[in-house]
Amino acid sequence: MPEDRDVIIAGGGRVGCETAELLVDRGHSVTLIDRDEQVTDRLADQWMATLITGDATNPDIIEQAGIESADTIAALTGETGLNLAVCLAASEIAPSIRTVARIDRATGEAYTRFVDAVVFPERAGARVAADEIVGSDVQTLADVTGDLDIMVVRVAEGAPAAGKPLTNVRFPAGSVVISDAEGDAVAGADTILTPGNRYVVAVEPAVADEVMNLLRG
Repeated sequence: MPEDRDVIIAGGGRVGCETAELLVDRGHSVTLIDRDEQVTDRLADQWMATLITGDATNPDIIEQAGIESADTIAALTGETGLNLAVCLAASEIAPSIRTVARIDRATGEAYTRFVDAVVFPERAGARVAADEIVGSDVQTLADVTGDLDIMVVRVAEGAPAAGKPLTNVRFPAGSVVISDAEGDAVAGADTILTPGNRYVVAVEPAVADEVMNLLRG
């Protein structure tokens, strides 16, 4: 697992909140920014984290959030343009920071020249966004047909499936482990899901979180 990270999240909607909660549960430090005071007030009543009300494209706001010492900034609002602007502003202030942007699926790959990583959490769930933010242990490779995603996932130490053969892991319908990351052979019932190793997995969006829980914990 990656070491504890200092993460700034822009966007207090469903995706931002779910991702932040997962990161906090994993021991990472999270500061969440949202421009709607009602949103930050509501979160303050139910969530233990640093909350800032303001526009995350404003340098003063992201400096207040500690951008110069943060490891990653993830812009997870529902607006692609805003997310890119947040990441670009952050990069100007802290050139070494990792930038992650939530992007519309249809145009996402075109934006990888501007940010370190793009995520599509509507399809793969907050777990995938959280893993991408702290270390790229889950990577979406390509669309195959319709909504199906092919991902490379690193099995986490202590995850429910870690160390077990596929035959002993009850993956949900709508998912299949295809091979290890090297692609030397198709995975079979006796394939061991070794912690630290990466595996190619096909998932439907409806079961992505369940699969990530089995492989990542």
